[in-house]
Amino acid sequence: MRIVGLMSGTSYDGVDVVAAEFTREGETLRLRPLGHRELGYDDELRDAIRALLPPAATTVEAVCRLDNRLGAVFAEAAAVGVELAGGRADAVVSPGQTVFHWVDGGVTRGTLQLGAPARVAERVGVPVLSDLRSADVAAGGQGAPLVPAFDALLLDPAGGARAALNLGGIANLTVVAPDAPVLGYDVGPANALLDAAARRLLGRPRDTDGARAAAGRVHPGLLELLLAEPYYAAPAPKSTGKELFHAGYLDDRLAALAAPVAADDVLATLTELTARTVAAECDRHRVVEVVAAGGGVRNRTLMSRLAALGAGRRRLRTTDELGIPAQAKEAYAFALLGWLSWHGLPGALPSVTGARRAAVLGSWAPSGPARTAAPPVPPRRLVIDGC
Repeated sequence: MRIVGLMSGTSYDGVDVVAAEFTREGETLRLRPLGHRELGYDDELRDAIRALLPPAATTVEAVCRLDNRLGAVFAEAAAVGVELAGGRADAVVSPGQTVFHWVDGGVTRGTLQLGAPARVAERVGVPVLSDLRSADVAAGGQGAPLVPAFDALLLDPAGGARAALNLGGIANLTVVAPDAPVLGYDVGPANALLDAAARRLLGRPRDTDGARAAAGRVHPGLLELLLAEPYYAAPAPKSTGKELFHAGYLDDRLAALAAPVAADDVLATLTELTARTVAAECDRHRVVEVVAAGGGVRNRTLMSRLAALGAGRRRLRTTDELGIPAQAKEAYAFALLGWLSWHGLPGALPSVTGARRAAVLGSWAPSGPARTAAPPVPPRRLVIDGC
């Protein structure tokens, strides 16, 4: 089965497109990567997304316009994915752009992703799976993270706990340990605050390679204020996003200091914040290896600090070594979730999201497969062909 996976994360800088072929062999599911592309958003679209995100006020008209505009972008991305698949795909997974994740008192009440899946289905002519988080939320879960289903099949816990780390707008961690339930949750900000600071202080979308952070020094007072955030001490399951970690959040912490902080020092401090919060969680779970992915792996300063804080206790590498490009890992994970949903199998892990039951994820447009038999037995292992 060939599936196209799309992913537009909390950094909203573009859409990652992958095509994958899945073949089942007993309890093993084989994934053959067929290619991936990164399609960047133009400045106008990024501005439109940013204008809609909390704490900004918006209108139903603006939501409708952005929903359909993103749908057109995702439709073209899906068409690229079909090309990567050799001109034929059985399904597309288009999870959409998250614009609000409603968490109240640690409980997720709802979630909203935009991207007009009907437009995607019309463009490529195959079933499109979208709205992947809502079923888990309805079952009492956080609706995030969903990628741990992929990590749990891919990582082998033999020899000690292993963790999959995604460094997107938010840093999230999956921990797979011997004889223990899979854990997964959002740790805190990765690129979310770094990119907000780069736009505000440098007039750039990001601190490329972490170069400006490397030139700065960690500001102890600012770091102390940032680490005092209650979210870090909250127990899992938990999820977060730019509803909490946005530019105004950073502005408030900077305003609480007695004197201004140089731009490079702000970036150095935010980089240290991500490295320390991730390292603390890895230490807590006695992780012996971290496999990282996401846009944050391009940040050399961040990766260097993660390696230094784990030196002598755990190995740090990227998913590229496992046959999955670090920039495309989440898109491949969503392709896997599409395979599971197609076969009527749950894609969310209750031990991760806190749901009452494991939910089959997503809604199909125009419709998914008609099932007359019980779902097959879930696979227990994921193998990447070519590795």
